[in-house]
Amino acid sequence: MSAPARALIALFALGWALLLAAADMDYGLAPEKIADDTWVLTGRSEDFSFTNGGNIVNTAFIVTQAGVLVIDSGPSRAYGEQLRRAIARITRQPVVRVINTHHHPDHFLGNQAFAPDTLAALPGTIHGIHTEGGSFNDNMYRLAGDWMAGTEPVAPIHPLAAGPLELGGHQFELIALEGHTGADLAILDRSTGVLFAGDLVFHDRAPTTPHARLPAWQASLDTLEALPFRHLVPGHGPVANDAGPIRQTRAWLGWLDRTLRQAADEGLDMTEALALPLPAEFRRLAVVDAEYRRSVGQLYPALEQQTLRTGKARE
Repeated sequence: MSAPARALIALFALGWALLLAAADMDYGLAPEKIADDTWVLTGRSEDFSFTNGGNIVNTAFIVTQAGVLVIDSGPSRAYGEQLRRAIARITRQPVVRVINTHHHPDHFLGNQAFAPDTLAALPGTIHGIHTEGGSFNDNMYRLAGDWMAGTEPVAPIHPLAAGPLELGGHQFELIALEGHTGADLAILDRSTGVLFAGDLVFHDRAPTTPHARLPAWQASLDTLEALPFRHLVPGHGPVANDAGPIRQTRAWLGWLDRTLRQAADEGLDMTEALALPLPAEFRRLAVVDAEYRRSVGQLYPALEQQTLRTGKARE
């Protein structure tokens, strides 16, 4: 075979490989309308992986008369760009505001796809992205691989405060809470009754706890359940039309807190705590075994230290 022929075949093979790679990087985003002007893109109930590209998060957008409000931008630049195109298939209205509910990577690493002047979050979230965004981004490259190509952390420039927000005929209430992280934003659209709970609420998936303070989280759940919502969008898991996901999240966090505190009081080491059985009511939660192991690693050392300081541990 001649050199030109070999070169042509190699070029064809490279082009085909690039096409396959491009196809593999398609998140397949499919907005689902859940209320007037309101669409949700539901992520998989999985861990981050090379297969899902980090698409384990729920994002959403509301089309108002003044433009589009986006809630969370996804786990990568590619996700953000595909989210922007998905919005464009629904409406010609421009994106005028992108709100990050908190600073975990699957909720803000798509910010690059949107104009910097549209990005907004609570001050604590902005601070968290500035201080931890780089390490989050590096870790996502390890967990999701090529899906993260070109992704860099971009922090919002507009700080938000709790209170009412009117946009294009929609009356939003911004609710500043904490517990999942130090700054968790929930958004109630009073015009449609849709509550966007961020990662304060998980549905049929075990919650993540890398920055958790469980008593504060429980108090935030009480606040959310008291709100007059008709549709509930959790940070992870399917949309609901009642408070079931709030109660499910509360039950898991309560059991986790009680169990780990009791284990520490009884002097169990971390290996013994990891071996404790999970109640049957939680066995159906997605990735429950992995999240329990992570929660023990994240929460148990502080509980052991607390027990040692108070002298509660049994001899």
